[in-house]
Amino acid sequence: MEWSLILIGIALFMIFEGMMPFAAPRAWRRAVAQLASMPDSGIRTVGGIIMFLGVVLLVTVTGAR
Repeated sequence: MEWSLILIGIALFMIFEGMMPFAAPRAWRRAVAQLASMPDSGIRTVGGIIMFLGVVLLVTVTGAR
């Protein structure tokens, strides 16, 4: 795997993560406060679902089987 692909992935992640605080800082702050008040199991569940959907999207886009 080329380093450039890893760096592209990191760059896209940073762009995506910065969109909400830039576009809607109040809504982002509320979302972070809600996340902070969730129990660990809820945060873990949300994280697992997001990771699963990311893997499904990656496999779909790249055609990997």
